Amino acid sequence: MSGSTQTSLTAATDVVSVRDRRIARMSWWTAWFGLVLGQLHALARFRTEDGKSDLELPMTAAWAEPADRILSPLLDWAGPDVVYTTYGKLWLIVFVGFTAMAYVAYRHRRPRGFEKWAWRVVLVAYTGACVSVVAEYWTQWGSETNELLDIVFLATLPLVLLTMLGSTVLGVTLLVRRFPSRAAAVLLAVTLPAAFLITQVTSMGNIVLPIAFAFALIGRRLTAGNRL
Repeated sequence: MSGSTQTSLTAATDVVSVRDRRIARMSWWTAWFGLVLGQLHALARFRTEDGKSDLELPMTAAWAEPADRILSPLLDWAGPDVVYTTYGKLWLIVFVGFTAMAYVAYRHRRPRGFEKWAWRVVLVAYTGACVSVVAEYWTQWGSETNELLDIVFLATLPLVLLTMLGSTVLGVTLLVRRFPSRAAAVLLAVTLPAAFLITQVTSMGNIVLPIAFAFALIGRRLTAGNRL
């Protein structure tokens, strides 16, 4: 293949399509939506029997107790378990947002070697995570006990671990490869250690927020016309 042909193919691949721009914008707004939703979902969890013990954590109780009083109209419109699973369903929007952006970023990045495999692992993990959200929350309608939550959570726990570990490995790899969006790479790199801190402050669902914001930043870079 001639050099001019190779250059033309590379330039064509770098073009950000209308679809990709829409996905990038979606990832930006779904990340911020997730930041708000995550805390509302956490407050709903703290009202359930299983979630009450979370308030024993000092950093959780410090913000959750006053927030519960202020936001009570958004939390007491139904039974605690119904409210919890209803807000849980909305996590799918956030997961689809960063997963779709990850596929777009992979295509524009065109990684090689170890980085290529790191991308492939997270794409599988993120897709599986979307499926797990559907299985955990969308299979339950009007339930006052949420019997399936614990079963589905345990069944999909390997996907959670793969998402956290895979994101961290990808982030470290991108830092080593001097990824243009250093902030995004750092957010991915700290995914696993940040998960431990996040669960001391709010509910477990929020551990995906560093991932969501990492791909939101990558999306912003793409829409600005910058290469990955």
